[in-house]
Amino acid sequence: MGLLENRLRNTRPRGSHGHVVDALGFAILAGEWPEGTILPGDAELIERFGVSRTVLREAMKTLAAKRLIQAKSRVGTRVLPRDAWNFMDADVIGWRLRVGVDLAFVTHLVEMRLALEPACAALAARRATEEDLESLRGIVARMRDPAHSRTTIAQVDLEFHVAVACMSGNPLMRSVTALIEAFLALAFEMSSPALSPEGIERLAQDHAAILAAIEAREEDQAADMTRHVIEVGMARLRNALVEDGR
Repeated sequence: MGLLENRLRNTRPRGSHGHVVDALGFAILAGEWPEGTILPGDAELIERFGVSRTVLREAMKTLAAKRLIQAKSRVGTRVLPRDAWNFMDADVIGWRLRVGVDLAFVTHLVEMRLALEPACAALAARRATEEDLESLRGIVARMRDPAHSRTTIAQVDLEFHVAVACMSGNPLMRSVTALIEAFLALAFEMSSPALSPEGIERLAQDHAAILAAIEAREEDQAADMTRHVIEVGMARLRNALVEDGR
């Protein structure tokens, strides 16, 4: 289950390893252990979580790979500075969402999407195969279903944007997925197009326009329509945040 479903369904990782990683990662982002802090020793953490030393060490390796912590001999395990944290990682950005969001954080997400996704769409217009296009047509067709819930419409929307990133032919573009998931999880949780059949149809029409531009090999148009879709989503989420007092 990905970040999007975890957020919309309010689920948490299963298993001892997943639980420890989730609890420690969230605690770090929430500021329980600020940047530069030395984490408690193994014995204290083992008692806190009721796990074996092996499970704890594997969890620490996972957090180190996400650039949240760094272990040093005779010093201990230190929380790294925030600018080292891997915010392209789905877990890290998921913990950031749980800490709480405001307009500044949402703006940062949108800035990243605007920097990367229009370029993905332009490359897709240049490189997409007929098989790619047929797959994208199917996604747009499923997007038009008026029976969508906020979860299912978000899943189809994510599928569309991930497909375009893959169609770009640049494997590095796939790294934007966590950012897209984070934004859609927020946007569709707070103000989903699935609240009305008209909202679903507008969303489908906008994505169909991206598809049409890619099919026509119109790189600039594909980029422009992708930018439009992101900005529409941002406007909807901004209004929801203002109404919510954030």
